[in-house]
Amino acid sequence: MSNQAPTPQQDQFANKAQAWSARFSEPVSDLVKRYTASVGFDQRLAHQDIQGSLAHAEMLAAVGVISNDDYAAIQKGMASIQEEIDAGRFQWSIDLEDVHLNIEKRLVELIGDAGKRLHTGRSRNDQVATDIRLWVRAEIDHALELLGRVRHALAGLALEHAATILPGFTHLQVAQPVTFGHHLLAYAEMFGRDAERLADCRKRVNRLPLGAAALAGTTFPIDRERVATTLGFDGVCRNSLDAVSDRDFAIEFCAAAALVMMHISRLSEELVLWMSPRVGFIDLADRFCTGSSIMPQKKNPDVPELARGKTGRVYGNLTALLTLMKGQPLAYNKDNQEDKEGLFDSADTVRDTLTIFADLIGGIRVRPEAMRQAALQGYATATDLADYLVRKGVPFRDAHETVARAVRACEEKRCDLADLALEELQGFHGAIEQDVYGFLTLEGSVAARDHIGGTAPARVRAEAERILAQTAAA
Repeated sequence: MSNQAPTPQQDQFANKAQAWSARFSEPVSDLVKRYTASVGFDQRLAHQDIQGSLAHAEMLAAVGVISNDDYAAIQKGMASIQEEIDAGRFQWSIDLEDVHLNIEKRLVELIGDAGKRLHTGRSRNDQVATDIRLWVRAEIDHALELLGRVRHALAGLALEHAATILPGFTHLQVAQPVTFGHHLLAYAEMFGRDAERLADCRKRVNRLPLGAAALAGTTFPIDRERVATTLGFDGVCRNSLDAVSDRDFAIEFCAAAALVMMHISRLSEELVLWMSPRVGFIDLADRFCTGSSIMPQKKNPDVPELARGKTGRVYGNLTALLTLMKGQPLAYNKDNQEDKEGLFDSADTVRDTLTIFADLIGGIRVRPEAMRQAALQGYATATDLADYLVRKGVPFRDAHETVARAVRACEEKRCDLADLALEELQGFHGAIEQDVYGFLTLEGSVAARDHIGGTAPARVRAEAERILAQTAAA
């Protein structure tokens, strides 16, 4: 081993702030430094990093690895750092690579050697895995609250329009009458499933990686369960290799976020269609729309259109994260630095979109007459006439054929089924009697579907009230 003194260049490099710089004989180039640094985006984990560090320090003091005086100094130093970050005074440095080393260096500046002891028994590998889990857990809790608000807004509007007739569509063709309230509650169901998925995802997020250290655990007598309890985790990750390299929880969150946005996008598509003057079912509040730079009459539904577009970027983030992980051997690899930006973007997009839509839904102005007129245009009660014949003893396939002939006759006469005289209807089948007209009205059609999940106004009101009670806290 050489005892030669380090060159001035080596001395200068050894004094750099990197925690690992003493191992190297030359500094990292500025380009590589920029290429490998993550502090530009992972600084948003600062609160979680401090939170995890304090729990780690408390445990180290409890098991006797650091002194109580060191722990007290760490607490005081971290409080000062959190205050600096909150006030925007904290100086982030790309030379320090990431959020962890930036905070650690500042802690050492504030409290000296006690700050250097904080990293005992842990690695940045298990540290960042813990930070991300804490962050995702908080995002899930916020998303659950926002989904509750959206469902509450949908249920409130549905209750108001439990009896408002709307044409139900398949293939974008008028199919059967429903109510606008019933239609809205379909989205409340979708967002309810989203909430269930996120709540289930939270269970797998809420496991503590800290204590896995770099990949193999640590020789210090740590108490991982104590740290888990302090941080509100349900348990610990049971394998150190998996603990530092697992990003399943982030992928699962991004998948749940993609489904949330898919449902938002479907609703957005309908809002855009409904607002079109050619349809005219609704109008959106002006605060969610913009005009045209050249056409003064325009009122464009920009928020639903943009939400529809932003869905694609959330899909992309999920695909990117799956691709990031698919070729990685155990354990931690630098690839995982790329797990954050897409994750952050998906969470931000879902949060902002749900916040806006909770307000947007409450600002929808409904045009019931336009909805009713549309329901009258597509022979929406044809199935009701077929069901009527079945109740009279006609086999369903025969009833279907009979009604199809009646619809064809109405098309030629440019009238609705309810406009045909009784004699005309009886010409299609002798089982038809005067009571048929009660089944051919739009109101009669929706009222007849009086079962759980049906579109009868009474059922819609009951379901809307159930969801309103369920989401009252939102």
